[in-house]
Amino acid sequence: MSKKVHVKSGDTVIVINGKDRGKTGKVMQVSPAEGKVIVEKINVVSKHVKPRQMGEPGGILQAESALYADKVQLICPKCGKPTRVGHVIDNDKKLRVCKKCGAHFE
Repeated sequence: MSKKVHVKSGDTVIVINGKDRGKTGKVMQVSPAEGKVIVEKINVVSKHVKPRQMGEPGGILQAESALYADKVQLICPKCGKPTRVGHVIDNDKKLRVCKKCGAHFE
């Protein structure tokens, strides 16, 4: 069973809950099966990496971790405000629209 997520890769979002509340970033990856997204420079965690081959560096790396898609809200490119997503059918195409100003996404 596939789940739906209201954001796509490349969207600009704002975090509305958690330790990174108020920060904005671009969605890098979406996982609809888990209902999670990975946002650029948001939810950064320290990852301990062991070298696997000779000459490969190990150490502590900073990496973005996934967070639930419910915790992010889409930012409208026209009005610049966090908004919910509406859908409109135009010429047999389903388009996403801003609930505040009515502008189309994409």
